[in-house]
Amino acid sequence: MSQKSPKLRAVLDGIPAYVPGRPAAAGGPVAYKLSSNENPYPPLPGVMESAIAAAGTFNRYPDLACTALMNELAERFGVPVSHLATGTGSVGVAQSLLQITSGPGDEVIYAWRSFEAYPIITRISGATPVQVPLDSGDVHDLDAMAAAITERTRMIFVCNPNNPTGTVVRRAELERFLDRVPSDVLVVLDEAYREFNRDTDVPDGIELYRDRPNVAVLRTFSKAYGLAGLRVGFAVAHEPVAAALRKTAVPFGVSQLGQDAAVASLRAEDELWGRVGSLVTERNRVYEGLVGQGWTVPETQANFVWLRLGGRTVDFAAACEKAGVVVRPFAGEGVRVTIGETEGNDLFLQAAAAFRKEL
Repeated sequence: MSQKSPKLRAVLDGIPAYVPGRPAAAGGPVAYKLSSNENPYPPLPGVMESAIAAAGTFNRYPDLACTALMNELAERFGVPVSHLATGTGSVGVAQSLLQITSGPGDEVIYAWRSFEAYPIITRISGATPVQVPLDSGDVHDLDAMAAAITERTRMIFVCNPNNPTGTVVRRAELERFLDRVPSDVLVVLDEAYREFNRDTDVPDGIELYRDRPNVAVLRTFSKAYGLAGLRVGFAVAHEPVAAALRKTAVPFGVSQLGQDAAVASLRAEDELWGRVGSLVTERNRVYEGLVGQGWTVPETQANFVWLRLGGRTVDFAAACEKAGVVVRPFAGEGVRVTIGETEGNDLFLQAAAAFRKEL
């Protein structure tokens, strides 16, 4: 009797695997990893102590309701606990948002290029991705996104600041867009890099959500707060959406260590903002350095810069690695370079200057 493999969903055949930023090679010449938008600083004050305490309870399940974290978030952002949901990073919550809104026959709109997980998690849900190209300045084309809405549209992602370009959508254009979206279509404002924004015309998504029941906001502790390895994200949304997210979340998905570390991080925001300020200063220095070398770089409000290199992308990434830094290439499009330690940023700028001279 011939053996057959278990039948899997056909939709999986067309789904690309998520590609993480490559780490520095062990024992190799690369000294700095600027490929994953990680925070180069160690955990904030109080976080290690909370982690050590939580380590003694690993034989127990974490708090399913994330009670302490939910209460802390509610107080910090001035929202009801019932408007909150947590998950394994903001991408984990994004996948739950698709579970509660979209399935076969439905459409999900997002800009492209934007966060590379969007097409993956959309296809996993069985929905159809609708990719709307960025405009010539690598910014969301909200008019085109609004024009792409059909009766099948169930959800729209707006990544602000956008990953990997760092560009932003400002208040007037975003509010105009939200006014055009049907009230039964959920708009997800993905603000994973919100803390790095310094453009005063960029709205806080949580303020926009308050009187818009079809707006949800994603935030994460992975970037500015430096908890990438603990996978803690959350959504702020009106109660029907938030309740559905809590209902569909993986039980005990956020570890107790992650919950406690997130609470401790929220309580250390004075130190956080000092670190974020230093990273923003470094970001501006790198940006100005690239512009001074003659590169065309979109203005960034995130903790990374974007170079659109087209067919030279892979060669540029290889040149950076040879110089001692690993960056994140998107073949045929460009490279995203995280703002890291000053020494790593300097090596990157040197590599970029050398590469440009050879063009």
